[in-house]
Amino acid sequence: MDHAYAIEKLTYFLDDLRVHLAHIDAAVADNGVDWPDWPQALAIDLVRARRISEAYTPDTLSELHQYDSNSLGYWQLVRRDITEALGLAKSEDEISAFLRPASPSLTAEAMHSWVWEPAAPLWAAEAHQDAVLTAARTVNRRLQQKLSRHDVGDKELCQQSFAPTSPTPGKPRLRFEGDRTTPTWRARQEGAMHVSAGAFLGIRNLAAHEESVTWTEQEALEYLAAFSVVARWIEECSVETAP
Repeated sequence: MDHAYAIEKLTYFLDDLRVHLAHIDAAVADNGVDWPDWPQALAIDLVRARRISEAYTPDTLSELHQYDSNSLGYWQLVRRDITEALGLAKSEDEISAFLRPASPSLTAEAMHSWVWEPAAPLWAAEAHQDAVLTAARTVNRRLQQKLSRHDVGDKELCQQSFAPTSPTPGKPRLRFEGDRTTPTWRARQEGAMHVSAGAFLGIRNLAAHEESVTWTEQEALEYLAAFSVVARWIEECSVETAP
């Protein structure tokens, strides 16, 4: 709903209505003052004002038929209901925000230490691209250290280490806890393999090879969170080597 439009039109209408009511008040106070003519232009504008008001309160002016269209009571009722609608239009966004369920916040400091500790100084300097790249490189180094493998890294190492196939000499595997005969365990292994490799392909490579990315602060924070997930998986898993 266009609240700004509603505020503009209802305010304009109430300003004109205030003038007409002042003329009525003058006639009521002094018998020598003629009762104002029926305000045709105001009545026409009332059609629009009423339609707008009904968008906020469906029963707007439901009692209007009880009054003569040029009586004081008629226009006082109009003023009351249209003013209420204007108040709703002005506060609708604020009220909606207040009533909206509270959303969780993503706290960078609570991310895995492999991610946030190296990224924090760069993030503080608003070097978000460098912060993400540094975090990715740290996760990669930690993975290499855990597997004692420095011949390969990033995507290839993720694909090899999380692969559900058996380890081979010089190529150990990372293993989640659980029953390895179940589809769930295998799905988790394959999921970690694809997600971790995808993080390096889709995020780390872009940060490393593009001179400047167009990430917003929120996007960069989400990319850090992706590597935080990968870091937690790496730390959680045990290392399985070939016999």
